[in-house]
This record gives sequence, structure tokens and C-alpha cells, in this order.
Amino acid sequence: MCQLLGLNSSVPAGLGPFFDVFAERGGRTDEHKDGWGIAFHSGKRCRLYTDHRAAIDSPLAVRVRRGALRARNILAHIRKATQGRIAIENVHPFARQLWGRTWCFAHNGDLKEFAPAPGRFVPQGDTDSEAAFCLLLSRLAARFPHGEPATSVLRDALAEVAAEIAAHGTFNFILSNGETLFAHCSTHLHYRLDDGRAMIATQPVDTRDGWVAFAAGELKAFGSGALHP
Repeated sequence: MCQLLGLNSSVPAGLGPFFDVFAERGGRTDEHKDGWGIAFHSGKRCRLYTDHRAAIDSPLAVRVRRGALRARNILAHIRKATQGRIAIENVHPFARQLWGRTWCFAHNGDLKEFAPAPGRFVPQGDTDSEAAFCLLLSRLAARFPHGEPATSVLRDALAEVAAEIAAHGTFNFILSNGETLFAHCSTHLHYRLDDGRAMIATQPVDTRDGWVAFAAGELKAFGSGALHP
């Protein structure tokens, strides 16, 4: 399946060498070679870079490495296709507008017999991942028609819809609105808190202590580099 890497920070930050380790898994040290993408997300501003080529073969990945881009939230994804064509429209992260914000989403997993009815948000590609993202946002928009609720309320609503979707298979994901980074685990997801930064990864990207495994079915919210209470 795919792999995820996320960062939530109290101040704009970069992934630094962690991106190098992650990108190498995109076709050299691992088999995730069906595309890659990264979103740099701070407040209402989101810069999204995607490529259907493997990260190790992507000139865009080289430019991102050299660019030293920084943000308070970063979502990165390397793809091993299980559903959907190898095409740019199927590369994560995906982005949509809700409540005056950009929301970015990336998924690791495989959802079987998952064909939700069309809602406010409609997929542009043909992956189960984008369909799940659109269902999440459509449900949130319907549940909170007057605007974005408090983070704790939003987290609980997301957990409810995530559990419904996860009944169809593996649903590990990271989701950001530019302020808060939400992470949900079905099978494999880890996080580490370190000096105002929260790192989230499918598998740890270094050998330092402090990585904590999510429990299956757990959804956490991170803000300003810390766990949201």
C-alpha cells in the first residue's frame, strides 16, 4: 500500500532529511513508485505538488528537496496503486475548499465495495481514496452547515465518519485544514512530538526514540506541534 508522512508545527518548518528518507521509499528502498505528492499548508495558503512518476525519478521531487519549503502543516504521500489508474488526477494529496479553508488529504489503504452516493464533493479521479475524502467533507458540510465547529467537535465527527468508512477496509489517513492536522489509523501509523513539532508517519523515518504507535481505530488531532486535548 501507500505511505504517509505528515508534519504539524508551531512555526513554519520543513521536513529536511525526513523527506529524503521518505522519497527514497518511492521506488528505491521500497515499492511505492506509482506517484507522489506533497502539500505545504499554513492557514488559508496551500501549495500542492504532485507527480504521477516515482519520487526517485521525479524532477519535481528534486526541486522540492532543493527548495527548502516550509509550512506549519505538511502532508506527503508516496503511492503504490491498489485502485485507480496511474495518473496525475489519482495522486495524493487531494485538496478541496470547505468553510473558507483549503483541506488536504492523503490516504494509505484499500477500501473494498466502497461506492458512496454523490454528495457536495465529487471525485475527479477514480480512486477509493479520493472518494473517501469527498465523503468525509460532504458529511462535515452537511452536519455543520453554518461553519467550522470547534476542533474537539470536529475531531469527534471525523472519527464517526472514519469508522464508517474503515468498515470497508484499511483507512489510514492524514487530513489538514491549515491549522490542525488530523490522523486516523486502521493498521499502521506512528507519531512523535519533539520541540513544538509533531511528526506522523506510516513507519518511523529515523531511529530516534519517541515514536508512538497509534491504536487501530484511533483518530488524533495535532495543533501547534502538540496533541489536541
